[in-house]
Amino acid sequence: MKTKRSPWARVALYLFVFVICVVILYPYFVMFTTAAKSNDEMYAIGGSLLPAAWQWSNFINIWKEAPVFKYLLNSIVVAGGATFLAILCGIPAAYALSRMRFKGKGIFMGAVIMSQMFSPVVLLVGIYRLMTAMHLTNSLIGLILLNAAFNQAFAIWLLRGTFTSISSEMEQAAKIDGCGTVQALMRVLLPVSAPGIVTTLIFVFINSWNEYTIALTLISSDLLKPITVGINVFYGFNFIKWQYLFATSIFATIPVVVLFLCIEKHLVAGLTSGGVKG
Repeated sequence: MKTKRSPWARVALYLFVFVICVVILYPYFVMFTTAAKSNDEMYAIGGSLLPAAWQWSNFINIWKEAPVFKYLLNSIVVAGGATFLAILCGIPAAYALSRMRFKGKGIFMGAVIMSQMFSPVVLLVGIYRLMTAMHLTNSLIGLILLNAAFNQAFAIWLLRGTFTSISSEMEQAAKIDGCGTVQALMRVLLPVSAPGIVTTLIFVFINSWNEYTIALTLISSDLLKPITVGINVFYGFNFIKWQYLFATSIFATIPVVVLFLCIEKHLVAGLTSGGVKG
């Protein structure tokens, strides 16, 4: 017998959700209102949260002040390339760890976990020397390879958990029908594991999109900088153009939001669909 929830409990739940949404969205609201303020109002003492006069031209001037579009394009190329490479290498590695038995499997899994303990900052000198020797400094390809490498362990571990949760009987049935290991992986396992792959894709893309330290160290050309580094153009020696900084930050969040909105429906569809269609 189902217990009827009291109206007060429902009100408390909605109030709790409302408070959480306010806490999460408040920084974005401040970022938006700050981006619409004038330079004088930014440095005025005792200013208000909302701008006295909305300066919508700030959202246009940033494209004239700096090559913001090029910065965004560089970030899309780096994050997209690193995500594709990490997923491409992570799927067979995760499949081998979840389905196959081989010598050194435990050592390899331990090495995958331990690789997450090393921060890029700790390895920065070695990374720079390696990229210099490979002539990949000041190159988007170098950023793609490094971002894929630092997110590879996370992708493998997350995908392995997804593959392990899927029954191996489905693959066995596919092999009985004549599929090989690769065909069973492509036709059976990957469609069922779509939610896990999408989740991994989102996390790897966001991590690559937000990377700052390596890009700051390796990229010297202004036209090759990703948005996380290129946004520093609005930092001056005497003052900071906060309104342009926040306006650019708003545009920097749009690709990630668009990616999530495009993938979210596939994620929900994968979670609600069964492994066997009737």
